[in-house]
Amino acid sequence: MKKRIKITYWASTGLLTVILSFGVTMYIVEYEMVAEMFNALGFPIYLVYPVGIAKVLVITTLWWKKLRVFREWAYAGLFFLLLLATSAHLIAGDGKHMAPIIVLILASVSYVSGRKMKAKSITI
Repeated sequence: MKKRIKITYWASTGLLTVILSFGVTMYIVEYEMVAEMFNALGFPIYLVYPVGIAKVLVITTLWWKKLRVFREWAYAGLFFLLLLATSAHLIAGDGKHMAPIIVLILASVSYVSGRKMKAKSITI
């Protein structure tokens, strides 16, 4: 049981990290495309870099052991970001709402399995 929880945590957190890293890379490399997408969703363009920085901070907080105190805040910020992205895509009607929903589910699995590990005193 402990091994399954640990594998679930590391797999979901690793996959979440890869997806968020890809998003940050797109924000930097394909800035114009991302800015157009933000504009189409009704968000100001100046939010592209702060959202990218927020994603980098989430990744850093999830993996750096000395920042465990901020892990709850990182998950909370990520949940709000993903809920906002999902609702923006649904309102815009562009049909791209499934990607943030999938990442939200993945983040939920990572969070819940991490909490189970902490409750059972399994070292991360």
